Amino acid sequence: MIDVLLTLASGPTPGPMAQATLFHYLIVSALMFGIGLIGFLTRRNLIIMFLCTELMFQAAGLSLIAFSRFHLNHTGETFVIFVLTIAAAEAALALALVVLLFRRQETLDAGVWSQLRG
Repeated sequence: MIDVLLTLASGPTPGPMAQATLFHYLIVSALMFGIGLIGFLTRRNLIIMFLCTELMFQAAGLSLIAFSRFHLNHTGETFVIFVLTIAAAEAALALALVVLLFRRQETLDAGVWSQLRG
């Protein structure tokens, strides 16, 4: 134990995330995606369903950035920037739609909106 402490004290200090590997990032990404998927499937509130969808987008972006960093190229990071741009536009449109639906029925329950008149 003392040898390990002396080695750490004499060498350069490791960065804050020096021990994080691709596996760690992919596990966090899979957990985030799983939480988002479970939340989307179990909740009936439209805003919560929307937030769970955004959580799944962020999990996919995290895995793309992790793979990009692992392979030392920037294609994954570039793709994530485009995905975030599309997600921002989708977020504005979805929130406008939720506000419109709330004004018509005064509820955000997805079960109310499952049967549309036409």
